[in-house]
Amino acid sequence: MSLDEQTLQQVAANEADWNARAPLHAASDFYDRPAEYWFADYEWTDLGELDGRDVLHLQCHLGTETIAFAERGARTTGLDLSAASLAEARRIAADAKVAIEYVHANVYDAVDVLPGKQFDVVYTGKGALCYLPDLQQWAEVVRDLLKPGGMLYIVEFHPLLNALREVSLPGETDELILRADYLEGRGPIAHESTVTYTGDEVPGRQTSYEWRHGLGELTTTLAAAGLQITSLRESEVLPWPRWSSMRQTPDGWWRLPDEAPRIPLLFALKAQKQ
Repeated sequence: MSLDEQTLQQVAANEADWNARAPLHAASDFYDRPAEYWFADYEWTDLGELDGRDVLHLQCHLGTETIAFAERGARTTGLDLSAASLAEARRIAADAKVAIEYVHANVYDAVDVLPGKQFDVVYTGKGALCYLPDLQQWAEVVRDLLKPGGMLYIVEFHPLLNALREVSLPGETDELILRADYLEGRGPIAHESTVTYTGDEVPGRQTSYEWRHGLGELTTTLAAAGLQITSLRESEVLPWPRWSSMRQTPDGWWRLPDEAPRIPLLFALKAQKQ
């Protein structure tokens, strides 16, 4: 991993922050849902048959989504920066009676800690890309982890949602107002709230850091790394209600009411290694 010293310190702060949050997340109602809940139907359409395939879930946190791959017959590996998150992930997987290999490492070191291993699918889920300070290095890591013909599948919060802000702050209205950058380029954004997104207070929580990445930056970087973009979906639903006006869908997810503008809240990108 060739990041500068300041960025390494910011990544280390994120690791400490996720270690502090992990046990609270694991005990929260927010994550007390079946693994399949976290997937939109189009994700399974895009991923196709997983039985017997090698799947790597990068930045897997508690492994709540990782379990779904194993349940569909994939030989599944999860990798995360936070040792505390992986301790919870291993417990959750054991309770679910699924076999998953969990690896503790920074995503930039994934090739080194998985020597000689390549995968049919590399998956990264919702809320992961914002913790990547260097998208080019990450794309090259993903490329090296894929088998020839293998697929990268990203399902992520849309940069427009990030610009509207993913989680409201005290005193904010529910109006659709641009409150933050859509595009990359201003460096890390520091977060100092003591409350995590599950609504829990985190005693002694450290400053954490996020980086913006626009869709243009993402697709161009993946193409430059030698991956072919094969599909890009934009979706108007979320697995949790960002705004109080949102209405629940029959699948249990959430969308803005009919009278609101139709805007993308998630995107799903599929890319193939040639």
